[in-house]
Amino acid sequence: MSYPDFFDAVARITLYDPLAELLGAADRGRIDYGYVDVVKLAGHSCPTVAGAYLMTLQALARLYPGDTPERGGIRVEFGTAQTDGVTGVIAAVIGMLTGAAGEGGFKGLAGQFSRQNLLTFAAENITEVRFSRLDTGARVAVTYHPEVVPPPPELQELMPAILEGTASDTELTEFGRLWQMRVKRILIDHQDDPALVECRDDPVPDAV
Repeated sequence: MSYPDFFDAVARITLYDPLAELLGAADRGRIDYGYVDVVKLAGHSCPTVAGAYLMTLQALARLYPGDTPERGGIRVEFGTAQTDGVTGVIAAVIGMLTGAAGEGGFKGLAGQFSRQNLLTFAAENITEVRFSRLDTGARVAVTYHPEVVPPPPELQELMPAILEGTASDTELTEFGRLWQMRVKRILIDHQDDPALVECRDDPVPDAV
């Protein structure tokens, strides 16, 4: 697969998956993901896919400071319904990286390694996405603001011809270049920008 060079420059995510270790799928259970992996999952690279990757990257770093995150040991809750906007796309990326799955997820072996119902939607009191560790209960809330990195004006100018199907081959090539330029700015130039991805601790409220 041929893809833009900057895909390989994006920070990678390494997790420990105890199920993969048990079943001999990965040496010592370590699974390494790059941005190109989620592009293959989604079938395209866009600000939404890039945002989902960065949200997961930052949430895992905050939940597991100095440690390797455990794939399958994380619950992910969305404040929106799965069918709202781009929620489904974001959930697919986050689910792949964390191992969290919905009703159709792996049910486990003898009560262990279950991935089922770790990915839920329309949860209360959540702005966008909440990641929770199953072992410690630590939680973080993550919000993505793609408007912080707006598209270049030239992209907007090409959009009518693209949507109408009248764009030339040259215009189509330029549109793709400009589109990925924005994705690159999100993933590389603004990777640690707190205005782009807001990640904060979200402790469980004290019982009344």
